[in-house]
Amino acid sequence: MSQSFIEQVHYIRIPVKDLELSAKWYRDVLGLHLLNITEELAVLKVNEGPFLLILVPTEDETFAHFTIDNQQEFSIGFTSRELSKFHQHLIFNQVKVEEIKEDNGHAFFHFYDPDGNKLQVHW
Repeated sequence: MSQSFIEQVHYIRIPVKDLELSAKWYRDVLGLHLLNITEELAVLKVNEGPFLLILVPTEDETFAHFTIDNQQEFSIGFTSRELSKFHQHLIFNQVKVEEIKEDNGHAFFHFYDPDGNKLQVHW
């Protein structure tokens, strides 16, 4: 097969405990656009692109990340041209955030949403 039938990634679903609280956090702290919220889900848009984050409420102990050798590994990575400013913004908003690291000219850090989902941002 020379070309995929898949055109793009449209959305990623993230499990959350408190849908309203999490939707507010993703809107107010990360600056995403809240498009819709119901009892079953919240839909957030990342800037003007086609990509969506969908928050799904659950009582289960589950996360949008995974583990390797019992170490949490992120599944969702964002980009930011203002990495240091964003890092300080998250600290100011009392978000659990790790230090900025560099790897072959690639700067990044990890942070956690209110439900403990591990996320990454890089530039």
